[in-house]
Amino acid sequence: MTLSASMSAALSGLNATKRQTDVISSNIANALTEGYGRRSVSLSVRPLGGVQVGAIERVVNERVIGDRRLAQAAAGEARTRSDALIRIEALLGAPDDINALTSAYARFEGALIEAASRPDVPARLDSAARAGVNLAAKFESISDGIQDLRLEADQQINREVTKLNSALEQVAELNALIFNSNSSGQDAAALHDQRQVLIDSIAEIVPIRQVQREGGKVALFTPTGGVLLEGTAAKIGFSSVNMITPDMTLGSGALSGLTLNGNPVRSDGNNAPFAGGSLHALFAQRDEIAVSAQASLDMMARDLVERFQDPTLDTTLGAGDAGLFTDGGTAFVATDEEGLSARLEFNILADPDRGGDSWRLRDGLGAAASGPVGNAALLQSLTDRLNESRSSASTATTGLSRSASGHAADFLSGLAAERESGEVELSYQYARYDTLLSTELAGGVDTDRELQQLLVVEQAYAANAKVIQTIDELIQRIMAI
Repeated sequence: MTLSASMSAALSGLNATKRQTDVISSNIANALTEGYGRRSVSLSVRPLGGVQVGAIERVVNERVIGDRRLAQAAAGEARTRSDALIRIEALLGAPDDINALTSAYARFEGALIEAASRPDVPARLDSAARAGVNLAAKFESISDGIQDLRLEADQQINREVTKLNSALEQVAELNALIFNSNSSGQDAAALHDQRQVLIDSIAEIVPIRQVQREGGKVALFTPTGGVLLEGTAAKIGFSSVNMITPDMTLGSGALSGLTLNGNPVRSDGNNAPFAGGSLHALFAQRDEIAVSAQASLDMMARDLVERFQDPTLDTTLGAGDAGLFTDGGTAFVATDEEGLSARLEFNILADPDRGGDSWRLRDGLGAAASGPVGNAALLQSLTDRLNESRSSASTATTGLSRSASGHAADFLSGLAAERESGEVELSYQYARYDTLLSTELAGGVDTDRELQQLLVVEQAYAANAKVIQTIDELIQRIMAI
């Protein structure tokens, strides 16, 4: 090899070590940067000797990233569902909670028993009436909480749809920039990093599969066939509301579903285009979990009303008269069960705080005047009716015969079991996500390995520098002859 060829080879080696040093420095500096893919320099041997520096390659495991994104979406769905069940369970209260629905039943029953033991004491009759008022108010409070939960889900859906549309537009823009960079031979690794971060943010909302296209572009699909990005970004549509009542449902048209490029798409079921992920779980929270809880609450409210809206129990009532608990102050009609818990009221005729007379608990709601103060027959009958095991005619009933408080206990027990099942699913999905994330990070930047590589590059630099130094000495000797 001639001196000039040796000099050329050594200079190419120095250039290669400089490029490698830059890349290693970038890797170490961005080891903790979200979305950063480890860089490596492609090197090859030149035909006439020396080192040819190729493109900067972004080293990532797309398969692991794809699996991690699916796990991320599944964990997001499990978390949203679990949180909804926890909040509904908190509205009802634990059995040992003084503010629980079952405690309100117990206080009402206890107050009736005390009043029956001394029906001549107005204070005990007043206490029984106020316990009934508080029981009805507890139903209303729980119903309001459930509808607030649905409204929060509706508004969060709107925020997530807005975020999803924005991220898809940005990914489409980055696709174009990456394509142009690749076409002109420029390094597009930083653009790939930005795109990965954006796609990861989409994966928090809906599960996605990424498919490579020409020129470095990508297409995005959901596992159930929804097209999010194929050349151009899809447009997802949704309209939120400012208030939700029990009668407002997706089926009635009062609440919005999703549209994909202007076409309505399903938002429920495992085969929906956006099934999986937090967006799907929010629809379940709004249209399934909370609706089911409201239906069960309305069933218990109906059971409570129908127990006491019975002329055979209180003979002072006529056909069609409201009983001890009413539907907004009037008699309950079986076809108006939906939302009953939000309208449940204690009969004003026996409410001493609203101008009523608590002695009507003892003598009958329709009594013209106060009767014998020692007559506890009706009070005892009210207590017995509250504890009587009976099934409900509601469509939401379990079909089991229970006391009034027994229906509440069954509801709370079923909800707790569902919540525990949700927490098990949440733990599994997060364990799966953490495992895949660890696998992904293990394939990323390893600072120890980068530093070791830096030592190798330093040795290569020293070798090339020694070659140049030797050539210089040889030239100096030749010049001195």
